[in-house]
Amino acid sequence: MKIGVPTEIKSMEYRVGLTPDSVAELTSRNHEVYVQAGAGEGAGLQDTDYLAAGASLLSSAEEVFETADIIVKVKEPQLNECAMLKEHHTLYTYLHLAADKPQAEALCASGCLAIAYETVTSPYGGLPLLQPMSEVAGRMSVQVGAASLLKSGGGAGRLLGGVPGVAPASVVILGGGVAGENALQMAIGARADVTIFERSLPRIAELDRVYGDRCKVVYSTKAAVEKAVFEADLVVGAVLIPGDAAPKLVTRDMLPKMKNGSVMVDISIDQGGCFETSKPTTHSDPTYEIDGVVHYCVANMPGGVPLTSTYALNNATLPHLLRLADMTPTAALAADEHLRGGVNVWNGQITHEAVAKALDMPFVPYTS
Repeated sequence: MKIGVPTEIKSMEYRVGLTPDSVAELTSRNHEVYVQAGAGEGAGLQDTDYLAAGASLLSSAEEVFETADIIVKVKEPQLNECAMLKEHHTLYTYLHLAADKPQAEALCASGCLAIAYETVTSPYGGLPLLQPMSEVAGRMSVQVGAASLLKSGGGAGRLLGGVPGVAPASVVILGGGVAGENALQMAIGARADVTIFERSLPRIAELDRVYGDRCKVVYSTKAAVEKAVFEADLVVGAVLIPGDAAPKLVTRDMLPKMKNGSVMVDISIDQGGCFETSKPTTHSDPTYEIDGVVHYCVANMPGGVPLTSTYALNNATLPHLLRLADMTPTAALAADEHLRGGVNVWNGQITHEAVAKALDMPFVPYTS
């Protein structure tokens, strides 16, 4: 199988689809890997590393798309990349289509088979290819939130953990999944006053059992969330409905009642954001202010730590990629219902029900 890795072109995106170690795994199985020259440099991975692993270097993304059967990326293809996709291609990457109808339409028009990391499931529950980036984003959310609380970051000038004699900042985390739990760990470690909201009773019990003596674990209702947000210094939005748009838990009319100089970090921005006033930002210009509240809504947060993120992502994505290459995509999907859960676009149609609903587009189940 011919596998292609183009350079990521989304603003300030430094991750790369495959590490040299992953390339070596593929080439050892007699697959051909084509990497765009310089694709790994943002993550500290040099062309010489890829050559040593058995890859061939190509000078442009156009050459990669023309040569490869499977395209491996990190972020969703931009529209000019969608135009390079053909019917014979299998695209393997994050897509987040629920908040991006133009991309969904472009992928349908290409005729390709598009597998989204974020909707591949696991026999043990959860979303295993989303998990590593949720872990990174959750941990980063507290770091960037603390920086945004600095006066120089546009915030109130509050230290997250306080000091003896001065109270710590109040951190509110909306969502107790993978991202929310990792944000919780970092906020507790910073000695903040932390409250985490969740709706699943088994998950609430689990979080309380592990962290209950170091934070407040609260059932999420509109009234409880509002009260906590109004008193918060930092709000982390970490809500996920697989494949669907994120619900808006902080509305526009709540902002004037929040603390001046407070900060909101929206991890859910890839799925449209869980704050009504969220709009995607980039690492080069990550924040904006509305009604005295600083918003951090970078749509590719893990791209800010590309070395960590690239290796963490490959740990999760490589096993499925090996099956796609070894068996052919059609055979691998026929054999693995959990990998089939990742098929979002096939034969010009949306094949994930939640995505189709969010986009108001027809849903056609994938059939191998």
